[in-house]
Amino acid sequence: MSDFARLFEQMMAQGQEMVRTFNPAMEKFQAAGFEKMMPTLPKEMMDLFWGNALNKGGLDARTRLLAMLAGMTVQGAPLEPMFKATVAHALEAGASEQEIAETITQMSVLGGLPAMTRALGFARDVFAEQEGGDA
Repeated sequence: MSDFARLFEQMMAQGQEMVRTFNPAMEKFQAAGFEKMMPTLPKEMMDLFWGNALNKGGLDARTRLLAMLAGMTVQGAPLEPMFKATVAHALEAGASEQEIAETITQMSVLGGLPAMTRALGFARDVFAEQEGGDA
């Protein structure tokens, strides 16, 4: 085992011990389904918060969300609910399914095929849930 892998394993064990200490019930907590509890924001609100409404000439919400999906894909899309919520927000902000899939696919160069495949699976789930999705 490499030094980094050993360090990462120790950090994960410490984090799990901390969770057990703070709240023992959280040890078995699963975040599945959280994305359904958070509504998708309207495009206008996303443009205000994350877009160019307050930053004239800057990135719009659609572009920012595609960039977020790219970064999350490279990380291996570790949090399914967060990734799915970001896909839903990107669709609402005007990104097409093809643009989302291309963004994720391009990240295979940096994050590898397993990260890309995992992210595409999550995106397909969201596409299938959307009305008229062509997953």
